[in-house]
Amino acid sequence: MDRYAVDEALAEPVVPVGRGWTAALVLANGAIWVGWFGPLQILLALQAAELAPAGTSKETVLAWVTGCGAAVALVATPLFGAASDRTASRFGRRAPWIAGGVPAGAGALALLATADGVLSLLLGWCLVQLALSAAYAALTAAVPDRVPRRQRGAVGGWLGAAQILGVLAGTGLATAAGGIAAGYLACAAFTVLGTLPYVLLRRDPVLPADRRPPFDRRAFLTAFWISPRRHPDLAWAWLTRFLVNLGNSIALLYLLYYLRDALHRPDPAAGVLILTAVNSALLLGTVVAAGFWSDRIGRRKPFVLWAGVLMAAATAVLACWQTWPGALVAAGTLGIGFGVFMAVDFALMTDVLPAAAHRGKDLGVINIANSLPQVAAPALAAPVVRHLGGYPVLYLLAAATALAGALFVRRIRGVD
Repeated sequence: MDRYAVDEALAEPVVPVGRGWTAALVLANGAIWVGWFGPLQILLALQAAELAPAGTSKETVLAWVTGCGAAVALVATPLFGAASDRTASRFGRRAPWIAGGVPAGAGALALLATADGVLSLLLGWCLVQLALSAAYAALTAAVPDRVPRRQRGAVGGWLGAAQILGVLAGTGLATAAGGIAAGYLACAAFTVLGTLPYVLLRRDPVLPADRRPPFDRRAFLTAFWISPRRHPDLAWAWLTRFLVNLGNSIALLYLLYYLRDALHRPDPAAGVLILTAVNSALLLGTVVAAGFWSDRIGRRKPFVLWAGVLMAAATAVLACWQTWPGALVAAGTLGIGFGVFMAVDFALMTDVLPAAAHRGKDLGVINIANSLPQVAAPALAAPVVRHLGGYPVLYLLAAATALAGALFVRRIRGVD
């Protein structure tokens, strides 16, 4: 048994984590994002175009496939987080789910390479989401298990950077591999290899079997409801995350159409690429620095508040200054704001978790605030653009949503 003794499975961590552990965690996190976003950015769209039946558009096929996959992930993440909370393996609570989920996800990616119809495409992607959600839920819960509060901003910053780089790497692998099947296999291989260092070299605190509560199905299911009255800080933090992510999703959803229809760019796709590069560069430049700065001064709420204000200002620029220079300014400002938000809000969420015994389940519920905006944004944006004032109103709505989320963080009492 290493320094992380069995009793520490349910304790607040106090021993600082080293660079090796952090590097292994960050690499594993980025590898899982490769497994998700290589298909999402490139491969599923190519297959949808090939496999769409006569009379059905490729956009409809892609929407059904990705929508069903998102629904699976929405349910699976808290369920697997709760299951990892109860795992009393000698390898720890989290590592078995990473060790099982990643190979299963890689196998599902390999199956997707052979999909010959819409049904097999849909089922394959749902399996990928199911398996990788198991690994991701456990990996995320490892942070409050192992990282002291004073280090969580820095670790959250590195995880944010890994997410961005994972999306870029997944897109690059899917593009450069030389075909759909090769793209899936490349993403699958990277996902497995990237998680191996964490699984093989890093042990989790062990939950003694006698500390695991008896299983009761009703109690297990009702535990997913976290009472806002009993845990107001967690409720306000969840609402903050949901609204800021919703504002960001609304802002990015119709960017291509905004450049084409409002700014009349001759090549809107190239414009999106330029804006994405500006956004990503400034996001990467701030996400790690913000986490370290938050740890240094011991405060979270001011960072989240001003990040939301910056994001609101960026989307307001898109509404009020409808020019190409305005779009560049907005993309950069949005990248800075969301980079700060990604790093520090993650640390804030881990700081308000109610109890060590169900960190995985609670973080899974929190992650719904990341996924649900991707479903809600199209439902809100489409009628606004078509019937309620077009892009100026859409981006003012995004600004108001992000600003509301930022202001709600002030209601949290247990974190500075």
